[in-house]
Amino acid sequence: MIRQTRPWKLAGVSGLAVLVAGAAATGKGLEYKEVADMLHAVMESDRTVYTRKVVNRLAVKEKVIKATEYHDDDKSLPLPAQMFRFGAEMVAEKTDKFRYSLLSVWPINKQNAPRTDIEKAGLEFVAANKGQNFYGEETLGGKKYFTAVYADTAVAQACVSCHNEHKDTPRKDFKMGDVMGGVVIRIPMVE
Repeated sequence: MIRQTRPWKLAGVSGLAVLVAGAAATGKGLEYKEVADMLHAVMESDRTVYTRKVVNRLAVKEKVIKATEYHDDDKSLPLPAQMFRFGAEMVAEKTDKFRYSLLSVWPINKQNAPRTDIEKAGLEFVAANKGQNFYGEETLGGKKYFTAVYADTAVAQACVSCHNEHKDTPRKDFKMGDVMGGVVIRIPMVE
């Protein structure tokens, strides 16, 4: 199994200046794991707020608008997974200091399936070990990366309903709180 066995230090990564400002003052820097954990905390919070306060409230409880994967065509809200992907695409346009994605071993959209051994191992690990994250290293295109995987859980009935009822779903038995996939964060390692 691919697992973290040593601390990784983040140094000289100016694109994360705001995130690491506190650690820079100590001169110690942050470990890759700490940076990935902080990035994930922001991503998870934003995703949960959008899911609960916008999609679940407006589409499921109040039924004033739908949330669909065809939001541009039918004037509906983007799905939470789509909002997450839109954010990841914007980040990729702005910096090469990290990448993130939402993947699953049960993807509705096949492009969200794991593509690397570490993605697959991480997604399987977080699904089997509730509350634990997965950390490791991988080399892609000759470059070394720190890769972290965090469980993505059903935080609202909108998640459960959408996944269980979608025509392309490989799994129809999700419940509130179930792991439905994972957030993968990849940070290039400084040699």
